[in-house]
Amino acid sequence: MKKVEDYIMSIPDFPEPGIIFRDITSVIQDADGLQLAVNEMQKRLENLDFDVIAGAESRGFIFGMPIAYNMHKPFVLIRKKGKLPRETVEMTYDLEYGTATIEMHKDSIKPGQKVVLVDDLIATGGTIAAGAKLVEQLGGEVLKCLFLLELAGLNGREKLKGYDVEAVVSYPGK
Repeated sequence: MKKVEDYIMSIPDFPEPGIIFRDITSVIQDADGLQLAVNEMQKRLENLDFDVIAGAESRGFIFGMPIAYNMHKPFVLIRKKGKLPRETVEMTYDLEYGTATIEMHKDSIKPGQKVVLVDDLIATGGTIAAGAKLVEQLGGEVLKCLFLLELAGLNGREKLKGYDVEAVVSYPGK
């Protein structure tokens, strides 16, 4: 039986020499790979009592939405600044070369709601750390940060200390 990592393509020297790019498009363009990835992520939530799934743009939508649908939970968008039409809260965070800002609708998380954050990949952890701060700013509680894959060599868990962080597949490098 295939595992999720069997569907992930490793591309050497992309985007620069010495980097091995872990390509998840090979997972989602295969029906069995996509179903397996969603199922494996969802398994990690089976005994967790939570209210909402929030996914980070854009690949967090790909995995978070079917999990929310399957588990009959609402799905909240975490988007890049300027993409949401109603009143928002925002958080700016550091990137390797600059900053980025993400937003959520101000009414997307109710005080006291228990939230699972979903994204495809944890690398440096900046996006989900900022998403967690937004959830908490709105009065929610982050119960888990869930990823399809982790690049452990980038130490993203350091930015998420204090949170329950889980990835289906973990690679030791960058």
